[in-house]
Amino acid sequence: MSENVGYIRVSSESQNTDRQLDGIILDRTFTDKLSGATKDRPQLQLCLQYLRRGDTLYVHSIDRLARSLRDLEDIVKSLTSRDVTVIFHTQGLTFTSEANPVSTMMLQMLGVIAQFERTLTNTRQREGIAVAKAKGKHMGRPTIDYNRRNEAIELCKQGMNISQISRAMGLSRSSINKLLQ
Repeated sequence: MSENVGYIRVSSESQNTDRQLDGIILDRTFTDKLSGATKDRPQLQLCLQYLRRGDTLYVHSIDRLARSLRDLEDIVKSLTSRDVTVIFHTQGLTFTSEANPVSTMMLQMLGVIAQFERTLTNTRQREGIAVAKAKGKHMGRPTIDYNRRNEAIELCKQGMNISQISRAMGLSRSSINKLLQ
């Protein structure tokens, strides 16, 4: 019996998956909460292994499945060669084992656009970091001023909990924990 399977991906834990594949009746859903730039997406791998002949894979949009043209083509070709139908809802594209030159062209064009967007994002990010560094801004985690350790210890001795010490000193709870270790 064939199944309708969904693959959902957001770039971080804090992002919401609700809008993807909303209203589509699925037998099983696989969800990754990490960057599409990485190939190490455990739920995608499980999804690809799970799919069987006659199944349909539903994906919200091409950039949710892959961010490089090569990966996109490899995944779609692998699935369609196993008689799995792939549907991208945002783009309105369906791929089956039957060759369709127009769909293939659209997949390649949209795949190139997704890859281009990813490259632009990375370039802007590198430029922003370079500008911030040139202005002397600290990049990465904040450094902890261990000279304030005695202050944190004293507040702790007064019976304050980590959250209270954090507010009193204007530091994060993790910084307070590090000071008290």
